[in-house]
Amino acid sequence: MDVVSLAHGSGGSLTGALINDLFRRHFENPYLTEAHDAARLPILSGKTAFTTDSYVISPLQFPGGNIGKLAVCGTVNDLAMSGARPLYLSCGFIIEDGLPLSLLETIVRSMADAAREAGVLVVTGDTKVVNRGAADKLFINTAGIGEIPPGIDICGSNATPGDVVIVSGSLGDHGATILLEREQLGLAANLASDCGPLGGLVAAMLSVCPQIRVLRDPTRGGLATALNEIASQSRVGIELDEASIPIKPAVRGVCEMLGLDPLYLANEGKLAAIVPAEMAEQILAAMKNHVYGKEAAIIGRVLAQPVGRLFMRTPYGSRRILDVMVSDPLPRIC
Repeated sequence: MDVVSLAHGSGGSLTGALINDLFRRHFENPYLTEAHDAARLPILSGKTAFTTDSYVISPLQFPGGNIGKLAVCGTVNDLAMSGARPLYLSCGFIIEDGLPLSLLETIVRSMADAAREAGVLVVTGDTKVVNRGAADKLFINTAGIGEIPPGIDICGSNATPGDVVIVSGSLGDHGATILLEREQLGLAANLASDCGPLGGLVAAMLSVCPQIRVLRDPTRGGLATALNEIASQSRVGIELDEASIPIKPAVRGVCEMLGLDPLYLANEGKLAAIVPAEMAEQILAAMKNHVYGKEAAIIGRVLAQPVGRLFMRTPYGSRRILDVMVSDPLPRIC
């Protein structure tokens, strides 16, 4: 049989074959191999970070990744944004009857590769198969557990006037890539998703400055949405310098053609950091020495007023408001 069938979700021999020959083979580790209904994990010391997310992206595969890599990196990055060291993942698959097994294996293999790069273990999971038309091929849910080192206090309410805003690289790559791949617009653009695990980058940043105030991965809604949320949570204003924000020419071109703003496009391998001004250059240097931070840049600062507002300083010296996005211009981006 070369496609997933409803029998693969029946709990019988085909279910066992799918779990053992595919999922356990790629995700193998001592906790998963025990095959309990719940993974038995060592108790962590200090604070524990816990997160969950579901992935429904269309298309399933795209330049730079697929839904599986996205699921692992997205959950790992959510843990890392709290300053946690990602440790364990769970993974639930909702599979539509008829999905090619070869495609499922490609996705699972990429998940295993991403987990190895991120230093996490997939320790438990679940598989359900639904009727054709009920799940648009494949949905994935992942949950993650990580350990927050002592002394780390990263929170959206910690931004302080005088702090500096840093991004780890070019913005909008993932959103623009998915837009072009999904809509088949016939535009020639050498773009790929930035999907990648950021735990190592965060660890490098914390090694030079444990007092980082805020970290956020600007996924749905992009950088502008993330910074608006931080400004509101911290009751501060944030001003960005338009000339300092890294955006690839191809992304800018796609956005100009379609009337989109790259600051509202999703990213899946970038972070925004708000850090003490006196440590900004040291943090920036540490980021540039990491594979996922080579294009890092200081792009703005935190102000006392106006509370809850995000502004852009243009090259002409004027200032415009970057407001909260009302609706997502590109749904099912992750």
